[in-house]
Amino acid sequence: MAKHTVQVDLFSPAPHDTAGRGHASDAAAPGTEARRKAARVLPAPIAPDVAALATRIPPRIHLGTSSWSFPGWAGLVYGEARTETDLARYGLAAYAAHPLFGAVGIDRTFYAPISKDAFAAYARQVTATQSDFRFLVKAPMLTTGPRLRDDAGRWSDNPAFLDPALAATQFVEPARAGLGAHCGPLVFQFPPLGPRFTRNPLAFADRLAEFLLALPPLDPTRPLAGYAIEVRDPELLTDDYLAALCAGGATHCAAIHARMPPLSEQLRFWREAGAHPLVIRWSLHPGLKYEEAKERHAPFDRLCDEDPVSRAAIAAALLEAAGLGREAVVIVNNKAEGSAPLSIVKLAELLARAATRSSAPWRRAGRAR
Repeated sequence: MAKHTVQVDLFSPAPHDTAGRGHASDAAAPGTEARRKAARVLPAPIAPDVAALATRIPPRIHLGTSSWSFPGWAGLVYGEARTETDLARYGLAAYAAHPLFGAVGIDRTFYAPISKDAFAAYARQVTATQSDFRFLVKAPMLTTGPRLRDDAGRWSDNPAFLDPALAATQFVEPARAGLGAHCGPLVFQFPPLGPRFTRNPLAFADRLAEFLLALPPLDPTRPLAGYAIEVRDPELLTDDYLAALCAGGATHCAAIHARMPPLSEQLRFWREAGAHPLVIRWSLHPGLKYEEAKERHAPFDRLCDEDPVSRAAIAAALLEAAGLGREAVVIVNNKAEGSAPLSIVKLAELLARAATRSSAPWRRAGRAR
């Protein structure tokens, strides 16, 4: 299992923890309101043709990006250049004002749990802009990584791997309670698990089923706030894995990633797992490694390596979900094509063109904001 690189923009605890915990104390601090006004992040002006796309895509599709605090998005999402810290603390409301953004991915939780209050602080920032905005949240790696590495680089077995009680108290319950109606898919992303499981995928499927069955029960009135499983080992995509999803009431989170098979091969684990929402994370351009893509695509303000094949496959899957009357969430990473906001515009254009040719009910109804 490779060591993960912590990103300053979303995964650094200090800015976000301050934003999440500071509301009560800030209310009594002198000059707080003036500081908040000074720190307010304004949204970028949106071209009319881009804004019009939002009315032409299925209303139950939620498009969004992985994190939101990228200074390179000035002019695309934000009205002016701001620091990563400013955007992490104050940028979410401006992000949610973008007409095409109906979701965002919280990745920092993969590295460490956050509190219910921190989740609630995120929800407060989007409530005034979008009532149907959704957060996709990643579970802590402590739950999904079978091995741990200490500061000296030594590896050891992780006793918390697939511990349902820990996952419930440190992830599921705080996310659901804090985000409330804005809670979207709760994603358990498993890093590459190594030969212990890739050579014996049934063992992983059995552990996964036991884990899912022991998690807090799902709320049938909020299907989008369900459990989704993302793996990075194609060897694990077996009939036994599908059976584990079915047993545990979870769906597959399709990963558009260099390690994984094409989306078309992953979709059966969504189709056959039950009547679940569609969850896709478009994470990495084919053939590129994470750090390579990060260096190549920074500052994430243009499309450097377009991937029309993946884009078309995602659009087709979204239209399939819409035709079935299911909700869908797609989270796009800057490392997919170079700029997640611009990737979403391109994806929305494909959806809008399909809507023009369609007589589906969602086309006549339009997208509610």
